[in-house]
Amino acid sequence: MRNEISYQIQHSPAYASLILDLAANQTVLVEASAMAAMDSSLKMKSKIKGGIMKGLGRMLGGESLFINEFTAQGGKGQLYVSPGVPGDVQHYYLNEECSLMVQSSGFVACSPEVEIDTKFQGFKGFFSGESLFLLKATGRGDFWFSSYGGIVEIPIAGDYVVDTGYIVAFEDTLDYKVEMIGGLSFKSLKTGIFGGEGLVCRFSGEGRLWVQSRNLAPLINFLQPFRPTKNN
Repeated sequence: MRNEISYQIQHSPAYASLILDLAANQTVLVEASAMAAMDSSLKMKSKIKGGIMKGLGRMLGGESLFINEFTAQGGKGQLYVSPGVPGDVQHYYLNEECSLMVQSSGFVACSPEVEIDTKFQGFKGFFSGESLFLLKATGRGDFWFSSYGGIVEIPIAGDYVVDTGYIVAFEDTLDYKVEMIGGLSFKSLKTGIFGGEGLVCRFSGEGRLWVQSRNLAPLINFLQPFRPTKNN
């Protein structure tokens, strides 16, 4: 039986915000610092999601060590949630049949019944030029994730190739491996590891994939020369 949280996604896809309408005594977990505004009937407390060890894993994966828990006490309440970067928000309903893999910075909010683990990806993550970690969401309930830019949902049945910098989330029914475009050489290997260039993820099987319409890394590289520096 579903116990879904009522929600709206506004200002999508460029500057999406999430509005959660909690029924009396309903609870939702939200990424730290993502709360923009709320009704006074909501009570908030901070906690380490999944205990100390899992919390430390989230921190190493690029997430906050803490997560905020909001509960509507004494009546219904509305909560405004804003992700950290301009982009889109997507809803996914989890069940025991399928888990969701999400980029380390993509978590926005979820039902309290959902478990969030930082899944170490080893060389897969290392060669992506991004993070060593992905988040794995399991259990049953609502889950919201965000992107930089708009989110595009792609149903996969067979093989599909995506640049690693554009992957937002995918169902764990999909297998994947990271490859370099145009073959492997020392120069391309060095560029790929440190810059994330020329690296793609090849998915296979059946499941859904979500990609973002922008890649944050080129923006960071563009802004780098404009950073203020200290004079010696």
